[in-house]
Amino acid sequence: MSSAEVRGRREAIVGSAVATGKGDDGTTGLLYGGRIAKDDARAEAYGTIDEAVACMGLARAEVAELAAAAALPAPIAALGDTLLKLQRDLFVAGSELATNPDAWDRLRDGETRVDEPMLIQLEEMLRDAESRMEMPREFVVPGADRLSAALEVSRTVIRRAERRVIALDHDRLVPGAWLMPYLNRLADLLWVLARLAEQAGRGDTTTVRS
Repeated sequence: MSSAEVRGRREAIVGSAVATGKGDDGTTGLLYGGRIAKDDARAEAYGTIDEAVACMGLARAEVAELAAAAALPAPIAALGDTLLKLQRDLFVAGSELATNPDAWDRLRDGETRVDEPMLIQLEEMLRDAESRMEMPREFVVPGADRLSAALEVSRTVIRRAERRVIALDHDRLVPGAWLMPYLNRLADLLWVLARLAEQAGRGDTTTVRS
């Protein structure tokens, strides 16, 4: 039986809107049409972005649990909303990476392509977070609590996504100019948020400025 016959059989058996069987041949669809191999460098890049979104979801779930237990420190009271915004912004980054070059002219700034205002807003968030924490005086070993650890995992996944995007840029496969700076700054922000979560969790008013 040929691979095409196997694929057709699977599509008929699955009968699901989610499990369509179209990827049984090892390919995945792109935004605005086209397909690439699932191990293509572009799929690896936007797949890593997707992984980061999931990791940040874990951090956001930790925030929600603390809030439900009335144990969410005041310095990070808005962290859940911040993480949700960052997750949504990463969908924009993923869309940019998942678009066939033939359709780059269809990308929209701030919706399917990272733009300068997104970067500027991220930098404002970074400055605000930095103003409310004290810089560690020694190397940080993650794991002081689950929330800060989840933020650190998110940061490292974003750094991996950044490396994947840099590799794509070498081959001129990054549509816009702002994606790489955005990922770089986002990793910085997640590191600061992890430190802020640690310091707020300790209730250390000497190292956390409100």
